[in-house]
Amino acid sequence: MARIGLVAHDDKKDDLCRWAERHRQKLAEHELWGTGTTGSRIIEATGLSVHLLKSGPLGGDQQLGAMICEGRLDVLIFFIDPLSAQPHDVDVKALTRLATLYDVPLANNKSTADAVLAAV
Repeated sequence: MARIGLVAHDDKKDDLCRWAERHRQKLAEHELWGTGTTGSRIIEATGLSVHLLKSGPLGGDQQLGAMICEGRLDVLIFFIDPLSAQPHDVDVKALTRLATLYDVPLANNKSTADAVLAAV
């Protein structure tokens, strides 16, 4: 069982929820962690059990980053919106930096999320 972090920017939350619905059965085999709003939306859309952290701008991205540093997260699925400025862009960059630094598989869109989920 992998420990999977789930987060999405506002304009990508619907995409992540649809992706989670499509992969509900496979995701149910894993321990899921999500930032507050994204995780809540996934719970509503799929009925999956998701451990909720703070909302991304309120520290959730940093909580996921800490989990990566502590070896408590195996995969990060982060649907990023490349066309919208994010007020907490520094936190977003820190989270993706930590996933890269600690060699945690990081999926930023549906295609890479499909590949990463198939590998766990």
